[in-house]
Amino acid sequence: MIREVVKIDEDLCNGCGDCVPNCHEGALQVIDGKVRLISDLICDGLGACLGHCPMGAIEIEKREAEPYNETKVMEIMVEKGKATVTAHLKHLKEHGETGFLKEGVLFLKNNINNIKFNINEVIMEVHNMGNKMEHNHQGGGCPGSKMMSFAPEGLSLDKEESVSGKSELRQWPVQMHLINPVAPYFRNADVVIAADCVAFSMGNFHQKYLKGKGLAIACPKLDDGMESYIEKMTKMVDEAKINTLTVMIMEVPCCGGLMQMAKMAVANATRKVPIKGMVVSLQGEVLSEEWV
Repeated sequence: MIREVVKIDEDLCNGCGDCVPNCHEGALQVIDGKVRLISDLICDGLGACLGHCPMGAIEIEKREAEPYNETKVMEIMVEKGKATVTAHLKHLKEHGETGFLKEGVLFLKNNINNIKFNINEVIMEVHNMGNKMEHNHQGGGCPGSKMMSFAPEGLSLDKEESVSGKSELRQWPVQMHLINPVAPYFRNADVVIAADCVAFSMGNFHQKYLKGKGLAIACPKLDDGMESYIEKMTKMVDEAKINTLTVMIMEVPCCGGLMQMAKMAVANATRKVPIKGMVVSLQGEVLSEEWV
């Protein structure tokens, strides 16, 4: 069947293994110095591992693959313990995979006598998952796809914010696959590379961060063919001779690949330009901002 599974670029992979513990399904292992997908059956294709690769070597591809098998995954999970099973089931719930979630819970109930931890505690913790995202994502799961609603706490009376602002977009297109990296509006410009969700999260994105700059947007989790992104950013540096590169990503782990691609592009270029990295919260707050 055709479905989404993890793809690892072995030329980029340095074998660090940072992604392995973040694949709760156990589909990734370091073999002969490279991380490899050991089975289509246990890769859910949801991409919890993406943001944990410092080299940007992991992406999701759509291809012919064996159907994902939740029962086989649960057999692996229970051997790893209560915390891993809980993280896995939360991962399924966050992505709306209710069918697999029910199958996983049923597996626990059917095998209760052979499981060494209290399955009811696991089921209740998953059932009672809060509506707000925890800032510490080390517990597992992929927060990048979790549905959340932010209720406004009141209207701002700030004069600048209350005035309807005009768009500061200087160009079209903006999607990384579509842009020409040596277009006139990139030449000698300050350029912002933003994750797709950034502008929707930040109310002041246009006025404070986009004004006077060139723009390219990308999603390191969902976009295909991202090797071309590194080439395009390298051309921006060497051929368009951009002045600075600001990379704006969301706090979710799957966004981290965009910064890694920018670093690789600048490392590949013959010119050197400063890179500013910014991490934005899900409610539009700047969590960190630094030159890297």
